[in-house]
Amino acid sequence: MSSLSENPADLDPSDPTGEVHVRAEAYRNWGRWGEDDAVGTLNFIDPAQRLRAAQLVTEGVSVSLGQEFNEDGPQKGWKKRNNPVHTMTGTGLDAERTVDAAPHGIGGADDLIVMPLQCSTQWDGLGHIFDHGYAWNGRRAGDVVTTQGDQVTGMEHAASAIVSRGVLLDLGRHLRPETGELEDGYAITVQDLQACIAAQGPSSGVGRGDILLIRTGQLARVRRDGWGDYAGGPAPGLSLTTAGWLHRSEIAAIATDTWGFEVRPNEFHDSFQPLHQVVIPNMGLTVGEMWDLEGIGRACAERGRYEFFLAAQPLPITGAVGSPINPIAVL
Repeated sequence: MSSLSENPADLDPSDPTGEVHVRAEAYRNWGRWGEDDAVGTLNFIDPAQRLRAAQLVTEGVSVSLGQEFNEDGPQKGWKKRNNPVHTMTGTGLDAERTVDAAPHGIGGADDLIVMPLQCSTQWDGLGHIFDHGYAWNGRRAGDVVTTQGDQVTGMEHAASAIVSRGVLLDLGRHLRPETGELEDGYAITVQDLQACIAAQGPSSGVGRGDILLIRTGQLARVRRDGWGDYAGGPAPGLSLTTAGWLHRSEIAAIATDTWGFEVRPNEFHDSFQPLHQVVIPNMGLTVGEMWDLEGIGRACAERGRYEFFLAAQPLPITGAVGSPINPIAVL
């Protein structure tokens, strides 16, 4: 029988539907910010929270948390997710050969890029995942996302919202100090999260309006060994049993250095991304994936400080259900 146990051993591996349902019902935020809400838990970030975050800047050191966008990325074409295709529409060679074609010898270069919005470092928007045909805030999925895009919760609504206190929980270093890397298939538990906070100290306390970053170390491993099945294959990640903790903590958003945020293979015989199904359409939680947390992981470990000012605004692509980003942490 499904329960709200936060011990993965208590999950019924044969009943993903029941395990998802009980958590969706328990942690659902529908109506919490009104029937017209479009940003879910990003509402936890208020001006006072941003002022507190700004006060964390003491060194002026900035760290990019974004992977590069190029044709050498991890994507394999699942659901037409391919790596970016970058094309030059004007080059220096063109300018050299046509010096007299433009006034006073001026030349220039231009380019374009074709890519899925979720092919590298990105946010999952609230229109990305549905639960039994329903989207965030209890709306019918077909009324939200149409052939014209997300008509209600498109990424443009979050364009200025995701600026707050960032907190890194380096589970890789905490649980595997000898390597700094969790093994694929490791399910991070509530106990793991709480123990990591205690070990890292007061600067890693997690609360309302924070953007929580979880470093597993998987990205470091695939950069060393090759992409392999990074895009969609086995990975360390959060257990479904962390849903209650994510809800109680009132974080604004969460991001990891893995393709899918939650543990893969998933914790059931026949399932696909059950934690997504709970936290995005029911909790209204914005989820980030494929973030590069190596630089910020080193910076935090060197300082013994795990909080920082974080700006991770999506591109305001009208109607998008996800967005590429280059998050910046400032220490």
